[in-house]
Parts: sequence; C-alpha cells; structure tokens
Amino acid sequence: MIKTAECRDSRFPIPSHMVTLQLSEFLRASLERWAHAGYPVETCGLLLGERNSACSTIKRVTQAKNLSHERTRDRYLLDPQDFLAADNAARANGMEVLGIWHTHPDHPARPSEIDQAAAWPEWSYLILAVTRDGVKDIRSWRLNGDMKFDEEVIQS
Repeated sequence: MIKTAECRDSRFPIPSHMVTLQLSEFLRASLERWAHAGYPVETCGLLLGERNSACSTIKRVTQAKNLSHERTRDRYLLDPQDFLAADNAARANGMEVLGIWHTHPDHPARPSEIDQAAAWPEWSYLILAVTRDGVKDIRSWRLNGDMKFDEEVIQS
C-alpha cells in the first residue's frame, strides 16, 4: 500500500475530508486520446490502482464498451463483461477497481443527476469534458456520506 506522503505535497495542504486522486500524465494522455476519438459519443472505462484513506493512485486505465444505444451523446452503460475483465486483471496484479471514467460531450465535467443516481460510495468518477476540438476539462468526484458528490483533487 502507498503512503499518504506520496499522494500529497505538504506545501499545499488539502482538507482532511478531501481525497486525492493521483493520475500520471501518461494515463491522462491516454484518457484524453480515447475521449477525443470517441467524440461525440460518451465513452467510458475503468480506473484501476491502489488506495489508502487519503489517496487513490491510478496505475492503469481501461476502455469499456458503452452499451447505451438510444442516448449515446449523454448516457453511458458500461459493458459488464468489460468490467469483469478489468476487475480480474486488477486483482491479478494486486490492484482494485477504483472507479469509472467517462466523457461528457459538449458538457461540463460535472456529474449529472443520472451519474449521481448510479454512483457507488468510495469510487472515483473521473469526468472528461470533450468537444470536437478535444478535452477541455478533467475533474473527479466521489460520493460523500450524504450521497452528494465532493470533488477530488487530481495530482500528476
């Protein structure tokens, strides 16, 4: 398990209720490529890695099929077979599924009501705002005890 010190820079304190999401520039670039290539359809996948009480460290990102066919521009339905494959790969490598990434074509990187209704506690929900020109914003969210989203701090 990683230590908190690896996740946070003590020069910039983060409130104790906030969780940090570590995402390397390499993995971020992969997500941005997939998001731009999938535009204008919502694309999605999984975040795999390790976590402790203060930090989730993304070690691998995967793509998944979006099984939503009626509303592909504003809905995603992650393929359960892709989820199982990612979960098995994570476990085989000493990791776990930490959350889901998905895109919001031509919309802000904030969770929708549908996102909130489908969210699971303890998971990160990384949202990429994408337009035909590419990714405009990346933000991550996690449900709090009141079942509302709090924004996570993303560090490279």
